[in-house]
Amino acid sequence: MNEIPDYIGPMAMGLKMGVIVPGMDIVDLTFRSVKRCYEDELLDDGDVICITESVVARAQNNYVTVEEVSKEIRNIFELSEDGTIGVVFPITSRNRFSMILRSIAEAVPKGKVIVQFSFPCDEVGNQTICPEFVANLGKDRITMEDIEGMDFKHPITDMNYIKYYQDIIAKTGADAEVVLSNDPLYILEYEPDAVIAADIHTRTQTKKTICAHFHNCITLCELFNDGEVYSHWGLLGSNMSSGGRLKLAPKDGDQVVGTIQKRIRDELNVHVEVLIYGDGAYKDPTSGIYELADPSVTVAATEGLNLFRRGFKFKYLADTLHHEGKDVEEIEDILRKKRAESGSESSMEREGTTPRRMEDILGSLADLVSGSADAGTPVVLVKNFLT
Repeated sequence: MNEIPDYIGPMAMGLKMGVIVPGMDIVDLTFRSVKRCYEDELLDDGDVICITESVVARAQNNYVTVEEVSKEIRNIFELSEDGTIGVVFPITSRNRFSMILRSIAEAVPKGKVIVQFSFPCDEVGNQTICPEFVANLGKDRITMEDIEGMDFKHPITDMNYIKYYQDIIAKTGADAEVVLSNDPLYILEYEPDAVIAADIHTRTQTKKTICAHFHNCITLCELFNDGEVYSHWGLLGSNMSSGGRLKLAPKDGDQVVGTIQKRIRDELNVHVEVLIYGDGAYKDPTSGIYELADPSVTVAATEGLNLFRRGFKFKYLADTLHHEGKDVEEIEDILRKKRAESGSESSMEREGTTPRRMEDILGSLADLVSGSADAGTPVVLVKNFLT
């Protein structure tokens, strides 16, 4: 391989692969893309191959229909068509939740769906209701009567999600009611037959709180988490697709990354790490939205990425050493040696460099390079990151 100059640090390159459709072999497609890098002397031991979950799931044809989800909900809860379902803490997202809500409503077309939003934002930072209105209202529970005639629109998408979710439910024939409360137990006052904890990162605690008082409650992770078409995350991590379908997160992720790693090692004699990534874990400073609508940044990763990234606060060290009278050559020599030392995590030299999971950093980097930029590069090659 061409040796990268020592003045080049970590770098990430998006790899174009063309359109990927159901039935394609994602392992072979990824290998061929990486092989091109190898032939152009761009691949080295220690590189990381990052693949977006979207193309993996699409190639796997990992889709479920609205009708299949509705049937599964009726079966799990043993519901009749005139039953009542409570939905607690969904995020406000057309892509992530609108079709799930439609599926829930179609499970009880002669019944009722109560959606309970958290406020003033959902758990990923999407505004559900105007914070100033909430402050002036001074209530910890907000009903449809409290907001009658008002039009609360999301400041970025300009969508009124309260009305949008009401309309989705109403189109199925079910009665719709939307309430806002940050107390998950509030939903029980509506005497539902079943409750779905629809939150992402806080789902376990939400379900635990509800189940202490009500037995018929599940999370979205418990729908389609096994069987022929499934995801480890169930319906969480799914995306709206065409034809009344939901694309689930990939299945058998560990097998996919392991097979890709092995094939690259066997055929190219290069050892790389491989991960499948979803949403990056970062908060947009303009909108205030926390981008991680997946339960985790990483769907699957090879064993070599099961570690934390640690580092030294080199700015602090450089300032300290210069203050002590060291010249530039002495400072650089000391910094090189510090890189090789372990040191205490609580030392001043590590202040501001809290260890983070390598998978989270790499997945977020790949998402920024490829996914969030809509760059048409579903594979990202990351170099000089693990060294």
